[in-house]
Amino acid sequence: MKLSIIIPVFNEEKTILEILKRVINVEIPNIDKEIVVVNDGSTDGTASVISNIKIINHKENQGKGAAVRTGINNSSGDYILIQDADLEYNPKDIPLLLEPILQGKAIVVYGTRLKRLPNFIKDERTPQFLLHYIGNKCLSLLTSVLYGQWITDMETCYKLFPKKAALDLHLRSRGFDFEPEITAKLLKKGYKILEVPISTIPRGYNEGKKLNTFRDGFVALWTLLKYRF
Repeated sequence: MKLSIIIPVFNEEKTILEILKRVINVEIPNIDKEIVVVNDGSTDGTASVISNIKIINHKENQGKGAAVRTGINNSSGDYILIQDADLEYNPKDIPLLLEPILQGKAIVVYGTRLKRLPNFIKDERTPQFLLHYIGNKCLSLLTSVLYGQWITDMETCYKLFPKKAALDLHLRSRGFDFEPEITAKLLKKGYKILEVPISTIPRGYNEGKKLNTFRDGFVALWTLLKYRF
């Protein structure tokens, strides 16, 4: 099986080389690995530090969803995995996501960060991250109610799915609404999503985190309702 790992990038010159190193070094037995970087109109030195990796450049910033769609259309793998360019998600978890696929137990796998209570000592110790946790849990609950399958982390970056399925969904999102759109459309097509627990190191807004809890949360809510009805 060939796996295409799509890395959408916007102004990540501080972390892109490290995440590429981690993705390259992760050992995935019996898997042909392809890395596709989509530089989404970065205005820093992101493009200049990347070498020996397939890179596609957007002339202007179009949003994460647009970057992922470009990556899907330019990938050659049987399966697609999304990897954020920061260091929040650990590529060492990729084999855990692939295991149910290789065992024939699942077709679509998500890595869930939220199959747990809030961690007031670490991840949710600040009001900002606690709000993000609650918002994500609420959106995941709404997804479960609307689409009839229990989901704990709809907003996760780690989504593993067949390329054929993605092309059949006719994805349109340009921004962070990619997450609810692909989830809604996969569930409406009858795909069951298996969630695998993963660990993350959340990135703060002072470190470059781009998701806006209120703005992107309302967009996600509208996207879930729009594709359900």
